[in-house]
Order: sequence, then C-alpha cells, then structure tokens
Amino acid sequence: MTELRTAVSRLRRELAGHPAEFPDRGIAEDELAALDAMAAGGAPEIPRLRRSLLLIAGAIGSVSALASALRDVRVAVDLFGEPPRG
Repeated sequence: MTELRTAVSRLRRELAGHPAEFPDRGIAEDELAALDAMAAGGAPEIPRLRRSLLLIAGAIGSVSALASALRDVRVAVDLFGEPPRG
C-alpha cells in the first residue's frame, strides 16, 4: 500500500504542476483520487486498480514529462498481482 500511495501522490503532484491543459486531464485527476482512496482504505480491488491505471495511462500517456511518475504508479499496481480469472 505504501508504494501505491507514494507513487500516486508523486503523479498527482507532477500533474498538478504541469502547465499544459489537455482534454483528459480531469479523468486522470479523478482516477488518481480513486487510487489514493483505495490505497487508504485497505485492500483494494485488483480489477478496479487496473482499470484506474488504464484510464490514467490513456489520459496522460502522451505527456512525456509525466512518464516516470506514471511508470511508478504502474509498478505499484503490479505489486498487487493479477486479478483472478474466471
């Protein structure tokens, strides 16, 4: 949980400080808030974590200045493992 909260916090700070506006910025901000809430709440749902990660990546994936912080969020989400299949 600590890794996820740290990574989400970093990306939120970097996104807030990024001067450019882009169409899906609000989506990224909302999903980062959702990730932070899930991490703070205890045991997050893995499918929901992955969905949020995909939405964030889609929203800010083309902003190269945020790539490192986004990668850290992906690594933190990956620590939770794969969602159960079936």
